[in-house]
Amino acid sequence: MNIIIRQEKAQDINEVYHVVQKSFENAEHSDHDEHNLVNRLRSSTKFIPELSLVAEYENKIVGHILFSEVLVGDQTLVALAPVAVLPEMQSKGIGKLLITEGHKIATQLGYKGSVVLGHDKYYPKFGYKKASQFGIEAPFEVSDDNFMAVELIDDGLSNVHGVVEYTKEFFEIR
Repeated sequence: MNIIIRQEKAQDINEVYHVVQKSFENAEHSDHDEHNLVNRLRSSTKFIPELSLVAEYENKIVGHILFSEVLVGDQTLVALAPVAVLPEMQSKGIGKLLITEGHKIATQLGYKGSVVLGHDKYYPKFGYKKASQFGIEAPFEVSDDNFMAVELIDDGLSNVHGVVEYTKEFFEIR
């Protein structure tokens, strides 16, 4: 399967909206608002265009990932949210390609670590561990197993401690 991972372009926005909406339509652990979250985050001061990536297959967008800046104490990290792959294209390694490329670009941009609220059986494959192991806390009530962090460089989270400060767009009501 020839999947191309590239930075999202302005003309992709509507297609990405559809892909994210379809991806979470039947998701068990979802507020089913991820597609609107992506739109809100694009207008945030914490939006990083280089870390809004699409997966293309046969000239069609089949996946999307977004990382945005978060603060933990006096350190700036990225938060992975969300990663979306069309249901019929899931379990084909597209999410893995998006996450791996996102981590690579985030590292090149100078980010030391990433946090994610997600499935505790999926994200550890990419090096994510319980954020609490690094002294990083969620700003809301969540299972310790599902709030995770990864060091993008060696010892990248050694001086990072505190509560994650997400941009306000994460908490806006639809």
